[in-house]
Amino acid sequence: MRTKALMSIMVLLLATSLGCLAWESATSTPPAAATPTAMPSLPPATATLAPPVPSVATPATTPATTPPPVVTLEPNAAVAALQAQIEAVYQATSESVVNIVVTTLTYDFFMNAVPQEGTGSGFVYDADGHIVTNYHVIEGVTDIQVIFSDGKMLPATVVGSDPTNDLAVLKVDPAAHALQPVVLGHSDTLRVGQFVVAIGNPFGLEQTLTFGVISSLGRVIESPEYNRFIGEAIQTDAAINPGNSGGPLLDLEGRVIGVNAQIVSPSRANAGIGFAIPANTVQRVVPELIANGRYPHPWLGVNVLDLSRWAEMLRGAGVDVPDTGLMILEVVEDSPAAKGGLRGGQRLITLGNVGRFPVDGDIITALNGTPVTSFSDFSIYLELHTRVGETLAVTVLRDGQEQVIPVVLGERP
Repeated sequence: MRTKALMSIMVLLLATSLGCLAWESATSTPPAAATPTAMPSLPPATATLAPPVPSVATPATTPATTPPPVVTLEPNAAVAALQAQIEAVYQATSESVVNIVVTTLTYDFFMNAVPQEGTGSGFVYDADGHIVTNYHVIEGVTDIQVIFSDGKMLPATVVGSDPTNDLAVLKVDPAAHALQPVVLGHSDTLRVGQFVVAIGNPFGLEQTLTFGVISSLGRVIESPEYNRFIGEAIQTDAAINPGNSGGPLLDLEGRVIGVNAQIVSPSRANAGIGFAIPANTVQRVVPELIANGRYPHPWLGVNVLDLSRWAEMLRGAGVDVPDTGLMILEVVEDSPAAKGGLRGGQRLITLGNVGRFPVDGDIITALNGTPVTSFSDFSIYLELHTRVGETLAVTVLRDGQEQVIPVVLGERP
């Protein structure tokens, strides 16, 4: 009886639970017409989910590229010929180029002599042992040694020098070494753009060749001598450095067309602007140095004021002058100018705090019909185009009138 009652209770509880479960399922199921939009349907529980796709796309595989073919330059006949010619010039002339080692004496605080070495370059001028170099290479030296391309060293003496043109001639014993003189060319046929070669001793590195072109012609450079100029200088971009001074500038036929002399550089090293004294000056000056030890420079005998620099200041002081030309301040007594009748300043004026100047002298405007606009024009024309003993036609303005006065040139003291 008791057992029947328990069984009845369990059946009742089971029926109640099933009824509640059926009611919950019915109320949680949405109507058939409703379509959910916020929640996507999930796959069946038995489905296997794929692994997540990485957020960074995988780059496509790049097919292997074929490397470009190696470019092989075909031999160029013009380039090969130029290279061969440069090599030929060096082979033909390097034995003519020498290294010059000089010794100068300086003095320390206690006045003890301290020898110092310097270097330059030069070239064999003739079979008699004459060597051409720059004056500034041997200026003030006490000893000179010349070293040839084979290392042979010989002592040298100074035969002659010309500070104005920065040229000097040395001499070694011609019997002490086989000498190979250079061939001198002419600088009046040169062209801008022409290939040139410089051989010398830059920074003590003997027998160094550099290559370039003529950058310009007719340059004016300063002379080692105060207030003098070297005209018709050759400008080149062939590397010229300290130690190249006095060495040859050559054309591609191996002829000396200039003597390397100066560079323009803020660091004293090559900056692509070098200057050479023209071969025509060498041909004019060197024979005189060998024969007489010096070069006779033409001389007019006047002290002048360059109007290209002073005209404006003179006008401010009430002096009527042209923009260019040379006003004669003073005629040196017994000079060619004095004998020819040129006239110096007639009265003194004060130019600000500069000083007192004689003015109203003749104003030189031309030499032999060639216009003269500055002192460098005047100096260069006398040096390049006249000789001692020649008659020079001097065009002047005197009292506003143009006159041509002949003057026989003397030798500069």
